[in-house]
Amino acid sequence: MAFMEKPPAGKVLLDDTVPLTAAIEASQSLQSHTIAGLSLPLPPKKLIGNMDREFIAERQKGLQNYLNVITTNHVLSNCELVKKFLDPNNYSANYTEIALQQVSMFFRSEPKWEVVEPLKDIGWRIRKKYFLMKIKNQPKERLVLSWADLGPDKYLSDKDFQCLIKLLPSCLHPYIYRVTFATANESSALLIRMFNEKGLKDLIYKAKPKDPFLKKYCNPKKIQGLELQQIKTYGRQILEVLKFLHDKGFPYGHLHASNVMLDGDTCRLLDLENSLLGLPSFYRSYFSQFRKINTLESVDVHCFGHLLYEMTYGRPPDSVPVDSFPPAPSMAVVAVLESTLSCEACKNGMPTVSRLLQMPLFSDVLLTTSEKPQFKIPTKLKEALRIAKECIEKRLIEEQKQIHQHRRLTRAQSHHGSEEERKKRKILARKKSKRSAVENSEEYSAKYSNSNNSAGSGASSPLTSPSSPTPPSTAVEHAPF
Repeated sequence: MAFMEKPPAGKVLLDDTVPLTAAIEASQSLQSHTIAGLSLPLPPKKLIGNMDREFIAERQKGLQNYLNVITTNHVLSNCELVKKFLDPNNYSANYTEIALQQVSMFFRSEPKWEVVEPLKDIGWRIRKKYFLMKIKNQPKERLVLSWADLGPDKYLSDKDFQCLIKLLPSCLHPYIYRVTFATANESSALLIRMFNEKGLKDLIYKAKPKDPFLKKYCNPKKIQGLELQQIKTYGRQILEVLKFLHDKGFPYGHLHASNVMLDGDTCRLLDLENSLLGLPSFYRSYFSQFRKINTLESVDVHCFGHLLYEMTYGRPPDSVPVDSFPPAPSMAVVAVLESTLSCEACKNGMPTVSRLLQMPLFSDVLLTTSEKPQFKIPTKLKEALRIAKECIEKRLIEEQKQIHQHRRLTRAQSHHGSEEERKKRKILARKKSKRSAVENSEEYSAKYSNSNNSAGSGASSPLTSPSSPTPPSTAVEHAPF
């Protein structure tokens, strides 16, 4: 069966960028071992007293802290092993095997290509796999094949999706890494590019391109940012290609350092296919927290802020928004970072790409390329892209709304359960109890007084006729409470 003949399987509705959390709720003694549902290295055992309640509780607390560190680390939390451990029902498939099956079917219809070796775990995506390739009649040239299935944001029709994927090799731009070959079926896409060992993230982290993603970027040995001129040049080139894509109405949303290749002093952007496939962004767990970052243009600008931070400081920010920025090679760098990553920016919204290009950091950068950009998208496909972009943004807005509501509920519950709030409720309860006691006492006294007065009036006073009004003082005495 040829690659294009694979029956439709539908898109993957699961968003792999949604952070998973886990809580160790209990432990169990089983054959003299303490089990807490955690397949990670256990703390050192005690020879004596290892089943004591206090020791087990302390060990459980330590493991929970360790688990929290993993799930809050942006790189580790997206790791396939972590996903499979925390959510085995949704991550039980062998994605490498699935990719190999798809690639094998492709080679049946395209025999001129040959696999040199799989590039294991060089990327961060669970459902995207890479293979080093060669052309049989040009054995010295090395290419890289990437395969990925559809994501939760795939809203194009199968026909439009396949047409747009096949259109990618025709995209010519000095700052876009060219696609050599591209094809797709109803459930996945396969692209081939020239293999390049010089990536921007590898330059920043001094890493080897073929090493696994976790080994390269999770815990770098040396942290050092780029030179100011590199930051200015690379930043300007990336902004230029973002503006080009925005003007074309082509959604991107996947800017990060691993998607930028280097050719001398020139940056070239990768993975334009990701938005067509409907794959979630690397930084989605960040910008989904901020309701003002709700268009793909603003997503690109926010992601550019992350990239600029990484180029400047040699590492990603510890958290976003960023309250204060470390010393930078120029205050012009800090100005751009503040406009994209600060509390105010995340709260009020992102600047446009055009506005960033006018800022002092990039406005004086001279671009020397003479290559004329070309990317002709038929009108019908432009309309399909526009509708798909709106659907992607709609899902993002809905997710941001849910996160906002959950955050408000969590804050309310936390406030309600705080020690100070419990004390306030106790004080109010006491006051209410005292008030009720006083009211009950007054009511009892009034009833007692009423009964005595009624008895006295019946014994000594004659009946009052309608023409003889009751004295005011008597009426006040017998008024009900």
